[in-house]
This record gives sequence, structure tokens and C-alpha cells, in this order.
Amino acid sequence: MITRKRLTTGVCIALATLAAGLGSALPAAADGPPAPPAPKVELVLDVSGSMRTRDIDGQSRMSAAKQAFNDVLDAVPEQVHLGIRTLGADYPGDDRKVGCKDTKQLYPVGPLDRTEAKTAVATLAPTGWTPIGPALLGAADDLEGGDGTRRIVLITDGEDTCGPLDPCEVAREIAARGTHLVIDTLGLVPNAKIRQQLTCIAEATGGTYTAVQHKEELSRRVTQLVDRAAEPVVTPVATEGAGSCSAAPELKPGLYTDREKIGEHRWYRVDVLPGQELRASVSVAADRAVDNDYGVLLRAVTASGREIVRGEASGTGRTDVISSGLRYPKAEVADGDNGSGKPAAETVCLQLSNSFSAPASVKRSPGLPVELTVDLVDGPDRASDVAAFGLGRGWWLLGALVLTGLVAGLLFGWISRWRIAVWRTN
Repeated sequence: MITRKRLTTGVCIALATLAAGLGSALPAAADGPPAPPAPKVELVLDVSGSMRTRDIDGQSRMSAAKQAFNDVLDAVPEQVHLGIRTLGADYPGDDRKVGCKDTKQLYPVGPLDRTEAKTAVATLAPTGWTPIGPALLGAADDLEGGDGTRRIVLITDGEDTCGPLDPCEVAREIAARGTHLVIDTLGLVPNAKIRQQLTCIAEATGGTYTAVQHKEELSRRVTQLVDRAAEPVVTPVATEGAGSCSAAPELKPGLYTDREKIGEHRWYRVDVLPGQELRASVSVAADRAVDNDYGVLLRAVTASGREIVRGEASGTGRTDVISSGLRYPKAEVADGDNGSGKPAAETVCLQLSNSFSAPASVKRSPGLPVELTVDLVDGPDRASDVAAFGLGRGWWLLGALVLTGLVAGLLFGWISRWRIAVWRTN
């Protein structure tokens, strides 16, 4: 009996140990939701000969950049995959063709080994040309793959010296790929031409331009941009509007990006059920030199071509982004009104058009960046809601205003005649 009890106890202990071992061997992903995709950042550093200039806090631009990089590398969030690319770091000669290919990846994009990355940066010495365009193309290729956010941070002290490949056009081409890659630029020299080029590069991809003249500023700003890549964001879905409503893509609620050429019309479709309210907004960015006085129009139209509601906005050249929006509430219907027992959706066509113009020298392709938001919410159920009362989608408001004006005019005229009659009598 004692032997049996000891045997049973031993078997139970063995089974418990085996179960614990199997439990610890299961993948951690089974205990919770999968980890979000890692954000990717590549720092692109100008190592051209002009970086030898000593005008940043009494030291060379290259020394200030290296010290700032050390601070940034220490502060990179664990979830960020970071890489480093250089431009002008290897070829010291005068052959333009060779110098304009002088860009390479110094540290691959991936989990960061801080010691290895710092060692790689420490070996850099100002050398050659400033091929910004080729470096941006290389960085875009380095960041391909995955679903996480992508960001390039360009640090330079001069203009691109490798024309005719215009870095601004390169940035537009990168943005047109639809990978939602953002390029932020930092200029180490407060020069108007440099600022114009770097601003154009940033604006083409929705990034920012910053002028920095101190090491602390450089370190702080680059750290902010790397941290921003780790913040959760809504990734827009790339779509392509059509030239007519019948061929337009059907959009569900969400955030979309597209490209629209100057003076072009783009069409999209949304199905709206009875009792729902369609809310749509659009932003168009002037990412190139355009003439003053322009506008953006967003119309909601029925499938037969009748306009339901419109939203429009205009600009005068003092803003880089112009936005407009609209609301369309569809009234409830009784069940079975369409004979099927279920309420039928109405196809609403959204037409986006613009009145931008530009000099003939400005390229039309790729088109201007477009960001379109579509949402379907429960329709308003109170008459006090202006949208439910018919603002912008019928003749209710106009009729009420006309009737009010007519009654007020008749009443004012009657009172005036009565006062004149009384005055004559007295």
C-alpha cells in the first residue's frame, strides 16, 4: 500500500513537471495578440567635403553630426529598426559621374546594435560630392518590405550637386509609389536655396524641414523624428480615382491616398444605407510651384448625375494644403420598401476636382498628393440637427429663407402704409 502511494505520487509529480515544460515551450505569441510591425527609420548623413567647415559650436559640421548621432543612437526605442546611409563618403575625386554614385548603406536597417552603429559612424570623414537624389532612392529601397511606418531623416549642409536628377522630383516619385514613406530634412546651413530644396523634398512626402545650427538642436530634432516613427499611426490605403462615376472604385470607411493632376477630375463611389450619414473630407497638397488663387471642390452626386451636396475651399498661395468636406444624411425608410425586406443602399458618387494652375515648366506628373477620408455614421435623429433639416442637399433651407423674407416684407410694407395713413390723418 505504501509502495503504491509513493508510485502514484511520483507519477503525478512527473506529469506536472512535463506539463510545465510543455507550457513554457509554447510560443509567447499564443498568450496574446501578435506584435505590431516594427517601424523603420534610415538616417541619411551628408559626408561631402563641405562638412569639414567649422561653424557649429566651434567645431566642424561632421564632428557635430557624429556627436548628435551618438546621442540619437542611445535614445532609439527598442521597437524601431534603424539603419544609416551616407552620401559623399568615399570618392574624393573630380569625376562627376563617379562622385554622383557615391552613396552606400553604412548600417543595415534592423534591430539596433548601438555599439556597432556608433563604431561605423566614428569612421566617417568628409570626402566628396552631394548626391542627395541617389541617396534618397537608395534609402527608399533600404526601407522596402513590411507593414510598419517608414521614415527617412536626411541631414545635409548643402544642395544636391548631381543634377539633372532633381531631389525634389525624386521625392515625388518616392511618394507616388504609395508606400507612405515620409522624408524629413534637416539643413545645417541657413541658406535660402538649400532651404527651398529641402523644404520641397519634405513637403512632397508629408515630412518636415528644420534648420539647425547647434549640436543640441540637431540631436534633439533627430531624436524627436525617430521617436515619431514609433508612434502608432493610421496607414492610408492607396486608391486610384476614375474618370467617371461608373468606373470609380468603391470605398469603405477609412483613410485613402491618391494623386490628382492639375485641373483633373477624380471619381469615387460610396454605398450609403438609409439611416446613415456620409461624411467625406479631402486634402490636396501643393507640393510644387503653383500659381496663386486656386480651389478644391468635393461633390456628392447621385448615380444619375444629380448633385446632392458640395464642399469647396479656395486658397491664395499662402498655404501648402487645402481641404474641404461634406455631409450627406440619408433618410430612414420603412422595412420592405424595396420589395426585398432589406433597405437598399444608395450609390453616392464623390467627385474631386481642383482649379490649380502652374507655369509650363512645372511637371504635371505625378499628380498632386490627395488624402481622402470616408466615414459612415448613424444619421441624425433630431430636427435641430442642421444636416437633418436639409442644409446643402435640397430646397428646404432656401424655401424657408424665401418664405421668411416674403412674410417680413409684407408685414413691413403694411405697417409702413398704416403709419403713413395715420400721419396724414393727424
